[in-house]
Amino acid sequence: MLQSNLFTKTRREDPKDEVAKNAKLLIRGGFINKEMAGVYSFLPLGLRVLNKITGIIREEMNAVGGQEISMTALQNLDVWKKTGRADDEVVDVWFKTNLKEGGELGLGFTHEEPITNMLLSHISSYRDLPISVFQFQTKFRNETRAKSGLIRGREFLMKDLYSFHGSLEEHNSFYDQAKQAYLNIFRRTGIGDQTYITFASGGSFSASSDEFQTLSEAGEDIIYLSREKNIAINKEVCTDELLAKMGINRESLEEVKSIEVGNIFHLGTKFSGPLALNFIDQAGEIKPVIMGSYGLGPSRLMGTIAEVLSDDKGIIWPKEVAPFDVHIIVIGGEDSEAMTEATKLASKLEASGLEVLLDDRDRPAGEKFADADLYGIPTRVVISPKTLEEGAIEVKDRKTGEVKKLSEEELLESFK
Repeated sequence: MLQSNLFTKTRREDPKDEVAKNAKLLIRGGFINKEMAGVYSFLPLGLRVLNKITGIIREEMNAVGGQEISMTALQNLDVWKKTGRADDEVVDVWFKTNLKEGGELGLGFTHEEPITNMLLSHISSYRDLPISVFQFQTKFRNETRAKSGLIRGREFLMKDLYSFHGSLEEHNSFYDQAKQAYLNIFRRTGIGDQTYITFASGGSFSASSDEFQTLSEAGEDIIYLSREKNIAINKEVCTDELLAKMGINRESLEEVKSIEVGNIFHLGTKFSGPLALNFIDQAGEIKPVIMGSYGLGPSRLMGTIAEVLSDDKGIIWPKEVAPFDVHIIVIGGEDSEAMTEATKLASKLEASGLEVLLDDRDRPAGEKFADADLYGIPTRVVISPKTLEEGAIEVKDRKTGEVKKLSEEELLESFK
């Protein structure tokens, strides 16, 4: 990819209408475009990052046996009325719209009700279980606090997985697998060492849930963290009774701010009961299906990475989610020998399976380096008349700031 052809534009100043660090950096770096409060479009750089995050999540969901589907955003509210969640007083984040011929529809903020309703025609016997399905879909939530960039949006991408089981033991086994899959996702996206499983309220979904909270001063949540036991409790549910049950001393807990990056729920029969999703077990008895729900927002995760893995110059993308693997910067003009050598190097790197962004623009070196810092691509390569004269390539690690002088062979070998 030639940078001169890249559909993006960097900014030197923070956007005036943003307060969140992730939004400021993502807009300045040309990853996203703000349409309105809580609503963002993804530009080529941003979409590359989002697709890589989505790819990691998809791999982990496939690994636990999830099957991908795609459901509708428009919702028949009659289904939601059966569980009581169509009422705005019960769920206050609905976006609703009227049909021209009469009647009201909702824009999905989650999909427990419609997936349960769909499974009515797929589950009748214990032989049909277990089932686990997931999707990546745009959700809509009428949030009153849309000031956190991608971390809290009114329109956002969500991965939601739902599991259906014939017994509590079977559900618990899958739930534990899903929990580990989430930990794998956060490790692979670079925030695993800052993310903790957190005991929390289940809201309108269930009595309790397991949140995945990433430590950050920009977080909207407060959790009590036990680093020794590697667990945390959301402040909303942290009672002396709960602490005693978990065997935790309150004095040992550390109060920290955090960003919720994922949430999983034991649903039990909360949705299968009202919607009559039943099955006939091996003894011939009719029983309600036991369910689980597992949510994770790829766009929110992207915002969290930008929030916690960045410095005053820009974002520091982990290798697995960076928009490109290598950023080659040419100093010396578009028609120079440096450009010729950089183009040859880019071809060799791409032939070895790497994604390369080549800055071929006729711009001052300082401007190119500033843009490179904003982009946050893991490896920066500089080719200039000076490096050609030295017979070496300047290579900088965006995360550590370490600069090395390598031969072309050493550079290619380093990526192996």
